[in-house]
Amino acid sequence: MERYRPQFHFTAKKNWLNDPNGCVFYDGEYHLFFQRNPKGNEWGNMTWGHAVSKDLVRWNHLPDAIAPYGGGDIFSGTAVVDQGNTSGLGKGSLKPIIAFFTHTTQPSVQAMAYSNDRGRTWNLYEGGKAVVPNQGLDICERDPKVFRHEPSGKWVMALWVKNDILRFFTSDDLKNWDHASDFEAPGFYECPDIFEARVDNNPNDRRWVAYDAGFNYWIGSFDGKSFKAQTGPFRGDVGNNFYAAQTWNNTPCRIIQIAWMRGGIYPGMPFNQQMSFPCELTLCATSSGVRLRRLPVKEIEALYDKTFTWKDEAIEPGKNILREISGELFDIELTIEPGGCSEFGLMLHDCVISWREGKLSCMGVTADLPDVAGKVELRALVDRTTIEIFGNRGAVSMSNCFLPKELSTGLELYVKTGGALIHSMTVHILRSAFEKGETSP
Repeated sequence: MERYRPQFHFTAKKNWLNDPNGCVFYDGEYHLFFQRNPKGNEWGNMTWGHAVSKDLVRWNHLPDAIAPYGGGDIFSGTAVVDQGNTSGLGKGSLKPIIAFFTHTTQPSVQAMAYSNDRGRTWNLYEGGKAVVPNQGLDICERDPKVFRHEPSGKWVMALWVKNDILRFFTSDDLKNWDHASDFEAPGFYECPDIFEARVDNNPNDRRWVAYDAGFNYWIGSFDGKSFKAQTGPFRGDVGNNFYAAQTWNNTPCRIIQIAWMRGGIYPGMPFNQQMSFPCELTLCATSSGVRLRRLPVKEIEALYDKTFTWKDEAIEPGKNILREISGELFDIELTIEPGGCSEFGLMLHDCVISWREGKLSCMGVTADLPDVAGKVELRALVDRTTIEIFGNRGAVSMSNCFLPKELSTGLELYVKTGGALIHSMTVHILRSAFEKGETSP
């Protein structure tokens, strides 16, 4: 048994994994490429691993997509569906998928590959030559994010070229690129992403969001050439293990994000590192201004096995309403009125999620989470080595990995000093995402 293998978070079958790459939806499949070392459990020999899913929960591993060549590794990048065959690389009825990546020659350049069979096989464009040369700002300029900007009829590439500088390029055909502008922001560092979203789902109020590997994000406008920040930076996730997140291209009705949960520990396992669970991003108006919200995709419901619910139940110190529940995998939702209690929280898998005086804490991380109209909302996804917490409908996101000391399956909801009222609580015990009989993906 692979004791520390996550059961509904993506992992490589074996060896090292880091940044998600090339996230794109096409022909009913979500493609997830990822940085992978095919030769060992430590970072190195960077190659694009590949998996596909129809529901963002169960993944089918495919052969590695793009391998090192010409003395350089294949670093992070993105993928798009060339719907109009603007590249001229499409053949037959299927639309070509075009992948852009950093080729780590000295200095690095940006290159591309294409597929005409739904991403099953890949060809380097013109043998892997650079489509965007090194800009002379950093020896390893990297991580191209490419997307279609329909109002201008152009393709856009956002590229990290130097600390604090995100450079934009435009193209008509995905092969020839022109420098359009630079966005300068203190602290902006690698793995850029940028997307447009509605505020409170209002089609007349749209904003653009740009963020870096640490999920520091800025909100502003984008005209097809330049991004102008109006507010930010803000922190999109405050946990210990969230990095290099990427949103899927070609999902017009949803903004879906996945991240590398950097730094997890999995002793004795044939794999190393994991991804976060996919989440949907939205923009919401708040008393402090427009902010991102982040919540698990609804497809997690496919894993619900047993469900327990409570409504309008008073709790007090020493009363644990969860004492009869046990399991390894959970999706827990709680709306509570703290009332007179000084602290409340959840204890599970050797970990504590606590709320005290408007602060949410877990595994050494603390974030502001004030009550809203006297209530606090918490949601927690719990896997074998992972707890992802979402506070007040995604206003706070906190992603943490942990190493349990022993197989602990109990749950406890506690309060200290006085009582509290559970407005509503739901505990879903989850099934593994693996097929029956599988112990690994």
